[in-house]
Amino acid sequence: MCGMSRALAAAVAAVFVSVPMVHAHHSIAGVYDAARQVRLEGTVAAFQFVSPHPFLEIDVQSVAGNAQRWRLELDNRSELSAVGMTADTLKPGDRITVRGSAARNGDRSLYVRELARPTDGFLYEQVGSSPRVRLPSQ
Repeated sequence: MCGMSRALAAAVAAVFVSVPMVHAHHSIAGVYDAARQVRLEGTVAAFQFVSPHPFLEIDVQSVAGNAQRWRLELDNRSELSAVGMTADTLKPGDRITVRGSAARNGDRSLYVRELARPTDGFLYEQVGSSPRVRLPSQ
């Protein structure tokens, strides 16, 4: 019985330890402020098509003329795959425009609501909780 009690206590402890991590991962509103929308134009430096949330790093010219690196978080990878995005959708050197929710902590980071690549008409939009993508015509 003592071994059973320890196993139960360990299981309960594991649940309580993991709950804050799960909550933190899914709390986009806790990290980004939807009331503070930011518009950027920049060049893709890297695109990481990873789980749970793919992200971009882009270089944006500041008013002073120097490049600032921004980190852009997208919707979850499985939903992006379902609407046609792949690891090759965005490439270093692509010029993009983006609008998104600013990071609450003041970092150069945002949660993407809309991303466009004007050269070929690619458009990503976060509509409610679902992504929508318009792929370039082939």
